[in-house]
Amino acid sequence: MNPRVFREYDIRGVAERDFPDDFVAELGDAIGEHLFENGARHITLARDCRLSSPRIHRVIRARLLAAGLDVLDIGMVHTPGLYFSVFHLAADGGVMITASHNPEEDNGFKIMRGKGTIFGAEIQQLLHRIERRHAGSKPAPVAPGKGVDVDILTPYIEHIVGNIHLGPRRFKVVVDAGNGMGGISAVPILRRLGVEVDPLFCEPDGRFPNHHPDPTVPENLVALVARLQATGSEIGIALDGDADRIGVVDPRGRIVWGDQLLMLFAREILRERPGATFVSEVKCSQVMYNDIAAHGGRAIMWKVGHSLIKTKMKEEKAVLAGEMSGHMFFADRYFGFDDAVYAAARVVELLSKSAEHLSAMIDSLPVVHNTPEIRVECADDIKFEVVRRAREHYEARYPVIAVDGARVQFDDGWGLVRASNTGPVLVLRCEARNPARLAEIRADIETTLARIKASLTSDK
Repeated sequence: MNPRVFREYDIRGVAERDFPDDFVAELGDAIGEHLFENGARHITLARDCRLSSPRIHRVIRARLLAAGLDVLDIGMVHTPGLYFSVFHLAADGGVMITASHNPEEDNGFKIMRGKGTIFGAEIQQLLHRIERRHAGSKPAPVAPGKGVDVDILTPYIEHIVGNIHLGPRRFKVVVDAGNGMGGISAVPILRRLGVEVDPLFCEPDGRFPNHHPDPTVPENLVALVARLQATGSEIGIALDGDADRIGVVDPRGRIVWGDQLLMLFAREILRERPGATFVSEVKCSQVMYNDIAAHGGRAIMWKVGHSLIKTKMKEEKAVLAGEMSGHMFFADRYFGFDDAVYAAARVVELLSKSAEHLSAMIDSLPVVHNTPEIRVECADDIKFEVVRRAREHYEARYPVIAVDGARVQFDDGWGLVRASNTGPVLVLRCEARNPARLAEIRADIETTLARIKASLTSDK
């Protein structure tokens, strides 16, 4: 067993190395036992299109049934389809077999208890249950549950079609599903709404033969931009492998990043719901927080991670949350979970009600200069200490937001350093009013981190 597959937000690793049948069975026992002890009796189960998913699905379904759970098996769908099934079928939880946007050889699990996704210490509890079983502690046997196959795509599509109300303007849309799971629902939904859709790589194929299914990486959007320009379409929509993250591009090839998309959505929602609350994360641009406030909204900065964001949304009764990575969580007219297919329908709805094309909307957004997400290798055993020392260093000189890592508030910009929850990496992002100052802030942060890392390495 590789304990590193138990991560902050989910369980993920290399399928054939980390998830052999015997470990999947143990994990299924642990998940089933955990959910059963917390009151679950009926759960939903789904998988993505990865080549390893049918094998893993077969094993874990059997173990969940053996744990006494009735399993409503919704088959091969996207992760938001699994989330929707828990609400629609009034289930007590759910298990999604997916590695999201990871390479084809990976796989993993996202787990719901009730209507929320488990994370952090609760994921570690599953590891501890397996370890206790290895030590000889086993729960009392229970009567096995019953399994039934359920179609969820039909009610999911019907629900979103009934939720979206387009304005008078029509335009062409290119949808690039990256051969992941989003195309089989996004394309029929948009077509049912009367939108002219050009599907690109929308056939599920777990080998991801055309490009990696991660819309945050510009290289993965090259084919989408080319098709957009060749067809005279107004907007290109990209979905990640399990369709819980959205990417948007305009005909000029500009990427609409998650914080920019959140700004556009917030402006629209605030027309209907003045004073509404929005949640986003520490990597997002300051101009986004300022823009929401300028339009009468309340903007809250929070930690990175879909499970953490969803929890904060509920606490704050936020109508929408978003991350730089393209997770969009609509509680406005929806369930509050991250759903890129629903977000795609909402951005088409927004454009259909506006005389402005997408390119003009992007032109209206505040202009700042920022880096992409910068990932710096840093060993797991020191990365949090590096961030702690960096925070102390900067707190003596500047205001620092310590919600997640250290976001240093310089006079004319900001710089962020945080430890990744998913690998031996420090995550950096910087922003400033002009390129020269941006370079200075980035150099300041990187020099400080290099000095701290060198000091910790020499102490060993």
